[in-house]
Amino acid sequence: MATKIKFGTDGWRAIIAQDFTVENVTRVAEATALWLKAKGGNPSVVVGNDCRFAGNLFAETTTKVLCANGIKVMLAPDFVSTPMVSLGTLHYKADLGIILTASHNPPSYNGFKLKGSYGGPLLPAQVSEIEDMIKDASTIDTLKLSLEDFTAKGLLQIVDLETMYINKVKENFDLDAIKKSGINWAYDAMYGAGQNVMKKLFPEITLLHCDHNPGFHGQAPEPIHKNLTEFSELIKKRGDIGCGLVTDGDADRIGLYDDKGNFVDSHHIILLLIHYLHKYKGMSGKVCTAFSTTPKVQTLCKHYGLPIDVVKIGFKYICEIMIHEDVLLGGEESGGIAIKGHIPERDGIWMGLVIWEFMAKSGKSLNELIKEVYEITGPFSFERNDLHIKEEVKQKILANCLQNKYAQFGNYKVQRVDDLDGFKYFFDNTNSEWLMIRASGTEPVLRTYAESSSREKAFQILDACKQTLLG
Repeated sequence: MATKIKFGTDGWRAIIAQDFTVENVTRVAEATALWLKAKGGNPSVVVGNDCRFAGNLFAETTTKVLCANGIKVMLAPDFVSTPMVSLGTLHYKADLGIILTASHNPPSYNGFKLKGSYGGPLLPAQVSEIEDMIKDASTIDTLKLSLEDFTAKGLLQIVDLETMYINKVKENFDLDAIKKSGINWAYDAMYGAGQNVMKKLFPEITLLHCDHNPGFHGQAPEPIHKNLTEFSELIKKRGDIGCGLVTDGDADRIGLYDDKGNFVDSHHIILLLIHYLHKYKGMSGKVCTAFSTTPKVQTLCKHYGLPIDVVKIGFKYICEIMIHEDVLLGGEESGGIAIKGHIPERDGIWMGLVIWEFMAKSGKSLNELIKEVYEITGPFSFERNDLHIKEEVKQKILANCLQNKYAQFGNYKVQRVDDLDGFKYFFDNTNSEWLMIRASGTEPVLRTYAESSSREKAFQILDACKQTLLG
C-alpha cells in the first residue's frame, strides 16, 4: 500500500530511505507538475537542496520529473539555503520554488518545501491542492531520464543562487560598518547551508561547523541552546567575541549569543528587530507573530503604535499576511523571522546581519540594546521543554487540554486559556507568566513553553507542567 504523504506546518518531511525515497519524491514532484500545468502558461521552477544526505539525488529526481512534464527548471548545482531558493524564485520570476530540506529536523530526515512566486512559503490552500493530487504510485522512471538531454532541449538551466544571494546582501547592508566596528563576530553554521555564504562574506570572523557533514555530527541542526553548548563555551573561553550568530540546517532560522556566551532567544531577537527598524530606522508597518511568541511583542507594538496580528504556528500563515499587507516584521518563537525590504521568508543570516548592523552603528553591546527594549517591556525569560513521549500518552494529554481538565499546574493556577493553536495557560492578568502546550507538527514530540520574569521561574513552570502531565 502506498505511503500517505501529508504536508505539515512547513512541507513534507520523512525519514530518508524509510518514507523519503526516490519513488515518493517522484510522486510529490509529479503532483506538483500536474498542479502547475493545470494553471496554464509556461511554468518554471527553481529547485535546490540543502546539505542533507542524498539531497542532490532528490533535487535531480524532482528536476527530471518537472522537465519530463515540459516545465522549465532553474537548478542549483550545489547545496543552498531555503532563503536562497525563495529569493531565487522571485529573482527569476519563477512560478514556484522547491527546496529539498528537513530544516532543523534530525539528520535521518529529509523534506520537500514549496515556495510561491513572491519568494515565500506557498500558501496553505495551494499546498493542499498539490497534496490532493499525489497519486499512489509514480508514472515516471527517473532512471531513464537525463539532465543533459533536458539541458539540450532548453528545459534545464543551472543557476548560481549563492552569488545572487551574496550580491543581495551587499546591496542591503553596510558590511564595512560591521567589519570596522571593532567587534569580534562569530558564526556557527551547525554544518548547515549557510556556511559558504558566511565564509565568503566574513572570512575573517570566528567560524564553527562550517564544513560539509550531511549527518550534522549526529545532532539535529536546530538553533536552541542545548544543541549549541560548544559554540557557547567557545565564546566564554575566548572572552573577546561580541556576538555569535547561529543558523539551522537550511539557514532560515536564527539563534544568537551575547558576549558572555548566553543564548538570546528569538523573542528577544524579534523585539530587538522591531526596536531597531522602527525607532532607529523610522520604518513602520504591521507586526505579525505566531501564537507561541511572547506577549511582550504586543507591549512593544502598543508603545510604538504599531498594529499586530497573532496567527497560527507555521510561517505560511505569516507569509500570507506579508504578501497582502504592509508588514514590518513577521516572526516565530522557533527562530524564523522576516522583515520589510526583503522576501516574505524566514532568513537566519539576513536577520543576524540586521542585528550586527544595529550593534555596529549604535556602538552598543547586545545586552545594552536588550536593556533598551526592557525599559519598554520589562525583563522576561522564555524557556522550552520538548517531551518525547508515546503517541497514546500525547493524545491523552491533548484530549485533557481540549476538555479543560488542567485548572492548575503545581502552584500555578490558570486564570485563562487561549487555544488558537495549542493551549496557552495564563497565570496572571498581565500576561507576563504563562505556559503553552502544543504537539509538534513534524515529530513525535509534545512541546511545552513557559515565560516568567526570570529563567529560574520559567523552568519552575515547566517542571510543574511536566509533573502535572506525566506524574
